[in-house]
Amino acid sequence: MTLYFPRRKFVLYGSATFATSLLLKACRSNQSTTPTVSSSGEGFKIAIALPGIITDKAWNQSGYEGLTLAKQKLGAEVAYLEQVAQADQTEALTDFARKGYNVVFAHGGQFDAAIEQVAPQFPNTFFVGVNGNNKGANIASLRIDHLQGSYLCGIIGAAITKSNKLAYIAGQEFPATQEELRGFKLGAKSVKPNIQITSTFLGDWNDVAKAKSATLALIPSGADVIYQWLDSSSAAVLQAASDRGVYAFGNTKDQFDVAPKAVLTSAVKRLDIAIAYLAELAKQKQLKGQIYTIGLEKKDILYLGKFGAAVPETVKQNTFKVQQGIIDKEIIFENCQEAGKDTRCVKKA
Repeated sequence: MTLYFPRRKFVLYGSATFATSLLLKACRSNQSTTPTVSSSGEGFKIAIALPGIITDKAWNQSGYEGLTLAKQKLGAEVAYLEQVAQADQTEALTDFARKGYNVVFAHGGQFDAAIEQVAPQFPNTFFVGVNGNNKGANIASLRIDHLQGSYLCGIIGAAITKSNKLAYIAGQEFPATQEELRGFKLGAKSVKPNIQITSTFLGDWNDVAKAKSATLALIPSGADVIYQWLDSSSAAVLQAASDRGVYAFGNTKDQFDVAPKAVLTSAVKRLDIAIAYLAELAKQKQLKGQIYTIGLEKKDILYLGKFGAAVPETVKQNTFKVQQGIIDKEIIFENCQEAGKDTRCVKKA
C-alpha cells in the first residue's frame, strides 16, 4: 500500500512498527509518505537522511546507492528519508535514533548543525555527516577530497577555454563547496595564472529553473566552461551549456551521457562505496569520532569519468600525470593565508 500526501516523501525499509510510527507521524503533519517495508538483518540497522530525491542521478542517488550497497554487504536493516528540508533535519535524525538505528548518515554538509544538536541525546547511535565538518564521541564525518577532483577539472577547463573565463555553480556555500571551488581555481591557474573564475551559489540544489537561468546568465559574460555541483538541477546546467555551445563538468555521478556535446569529464565520487565502508566499520564497532577524508589514492572512489571529444589526448595525459603526482604526494595542498583567511595552496614536494 502506498499513501501520498503533498509535501514530503518517506520511504522506509525496516520493521513494520517503525513504518507504522512514521506513517502516523506523517499523517499528523500532512507530509507526503510512501512506505515500503522489508526486513533483513542481523540486528544491525542503518538509516540515511537525504536532502533531495533518490533518482536525481547525482548526490542523493549516490547516497541511496550507498545504503543499498551496505544492506547487500552487511545484511543490515535499512531505512531512508528523502527530501528532508533544513527545518526538518533535527526531527528526521531524532526519529531514526529513537527507533534504534545503529548508524545514521546525514547526506550533506547542511546537516551539521542538526547532528550537533541531536547526537549528544543518543549516545548509542553513531551519526555520520557526509560532506560534514563535525567529530565527537558518536559523530564522524565522511569527506571526499573535493579539492583534488576539482583541481584536475580546473586543469582541463583552462586548457579548453577560449575566453579565459570559467564559472562555478553550486547549491550552497559551506566548507565542501568552498574546497571544491578552491581546487578548481588552483587547477586552472596552474595552467593559466591570469584566468578568471566566477562563482555562483544558488541557495538550492534542486531548482531546475534557477539552475538554468544562472547558467544562461553566465554565458553572455564570456564563461565558456562551467563546473557545477548540484543535485536534480545538475542536468539543467549541462543541457543549457550544450544548447549554447559551451562546455561543462559533471559531478558525483559520471554525467557524460546527460549532455555528451558539453561534458568534458566528470568528477566521479563513489559515495556508495565510501558509505558502505563506514557502515561496515560501524558494524565492527571500529568507527571513530573523526573526519574520514578519501582522495584520489582510492581510485575506485574518486576519479575522472568519461571524456568528451573536445578534450585532446595531450590534455588527458597531462591531467593523468598530475593525478599521479597528487597520489604520490609530489603535489600537495597545504594551508596558507589569502585575503586574511586560511585557505589551500599548491606545493610541489
